[in-house]
Amino acid sequence: MQFPRLPDWAIYGAVAAVFLAVSLGRRENADAPPASAPASEVEGPLLGPITPFDAAVTVDAGEAPFKPSSGTAFSIAGRGRWITARHVVEGCRRPALVVGQGRAVAADVRLAPRADIALLITDGGPAALPVAAEAPLRKGQRAFHPGFPQGRPGEVTSRLLGRETLKVFGRGARDEPVLAWAEVGRTNGLEGTLSGLSGAPALDGQGRVVGVTIAEAPRRGRIYTTAPETFGPAIRGEQTAGEDARGQAVTTEDYGRVSNRLRRDLRVAQVVCLSV
Repeated sequence: MQFPRLPDWAIYGAVAAVFLAVSLGRRENADAPPASAPASEVEGPLLGPITPFDAAVTVDAGEAPFKPSSGTAFSIAGRGRWITARHVVEGCRRPALVVGQGRAVAADVRLAPRADIALLITDGGPAALPVAAEAPLRKGQRAFHPGFPQGRPGEVTSRLLGRETLKVFGRGARDEPVLAWAEVGRTNGLEGTLSGLSGAPALDGQGRVVGVTIAEAPRRGRIYTTAPETFGPAIRGEQTAGEDARGQAVTTEDYGRVSNRLRRDLRVAQVVCLSV
């Protein structure tokens, strides 16, 4: 019995579909990740402006009293200027940055009025991370999120999906434009929630901060960061003019090592609440 010969386009299409499914299904863990694909294969069109048609995600902040928790912060100026997520420190009387085993430095707080961003102020600090708040973003581009998920050192990598609107109910109710990212890899052994990663920088492949990590949707495999429209204004005037803030290229092969270096140098630090 002789089967009809499939056309060449059908064979090529089937092979391409298999490669695409394998590529999307693999996880890129920090300890032993595969190499990343060339940028031309994974990055899409430029991210467009905010529109009324952006998808929405809802967060219920509740009205309960503040409960102490930990988060992540990163340096934006060597004179002691840090950024974290607003909800990490809002309601905390004595937030502090952990600088060593059993040691923490108290910080003053300024909250952004309409965004999940807070500025922490200390007397001096480590070198700043370079910030690219106005850099053009492309759908599909990669970000790296080093911090302290579950109160321990860890990191996640993601790809940009697009814009959404974060609708917050309860304490600090607001509608906030955010960027949605698909998680594609994390530290080996890190399972479950990413609580504690809030406030972490979202780094591009050049090691520049393009946003602040503020929320997750575990069931959807989503990570949310601030949008350029809120991140840029929140840090305006706080960076030191002329400060030589240099980034380090980050890849899927070394984002664990780069993250460890940033934490060791305290350019990325843990935030805790000493008193409510």
